[in-house]
Amino acid sequence: MTTTMHATATKPAGMTSLRKTALVAGIFYLITFISIPTLALYGPVKNHRDWILSSGTHTGVLVGCLLEVIVALAGIGTAVTLYPVVKRQNEGVALGFVTARVLEASMIFVGVVSLLSLVTLRQGGAAGTNAAALVTTGASHVAIYNGTFLLGQTLMPCINALLLGSLMYRSRLVPRVIPVMGLIGAPLLITAVVTTLFSGGIGHISAFAAIATLPVAAWEFSLGVWLVVKGFKPSPITDEVTAADTAPAYHDVTV
Repeated sequence: MTTTMHATATKPAGMTSLRKTALVAGIFYLITFISIPTLALYGPVKNHRDWILSSGTHTGVLVGCLLEVIVALAGIGTAVTLYPVVKRQNEGVALGFVTARVLEASMIFVGVVSLLSLVTLRQGGAAGTNAAALVTTGASHVAIYNGTFLLGQTLMPCINALLLGSLMYRSRLVPRVIPVMGLIGAPLLITAVVTTLFSGGIGHISAFAAIATLPVAAWEFSLGVWLVVKGFKPSPITDEVTAADTAPAYHDVTV
């Protein structure tokens, strides 16, 4: 009896798999920008302390909350989708990026819950409560949202930019100019966050903070567009993934 090994080549679908990964990650990144309208939708709540006592529609707040939930989930999606690829550059940093995204989403959810609670109080959930106490309660909910926004949607994107930006820069999966924007913008925005914390300006966007936000926003948007349109650039990591996906399969044949 003789046993021989026959190699059967698998379909060369490695790059197709990578292209799908890049496409999904890019779409998730672009989805994270759909919360921009909340800057206007939350205006009445954040700018009027007595909003909780007023009447009228609160649809804008509910729409904003929905958009932020989508952004939180999309943020986790970017990390989970990219992890199998970028971990080949540095698994520890890649895992840190996933953790940072989950933490960012958690903070966003806390902010959303604070606003939904405010809507509930406005709908009559605190009927008979002293008006001044109600205004104070409403202000505390807005303060919670402002704090979670500063940490979750301003500080955490900086951490994400440093982690994923370093991975993308070293792996050359995308043109280096894209992660450089994030690596330069992150320290600027971190400085703006620290300044806001110690100046007591939480809830107010300074000119410096607005300017410092632009490089990080440009990094995330450019990354999303590149991944959707071009995918990953050829690199040792893509070669490694392709080789793993197209490795021949061996079958025992007994004669």
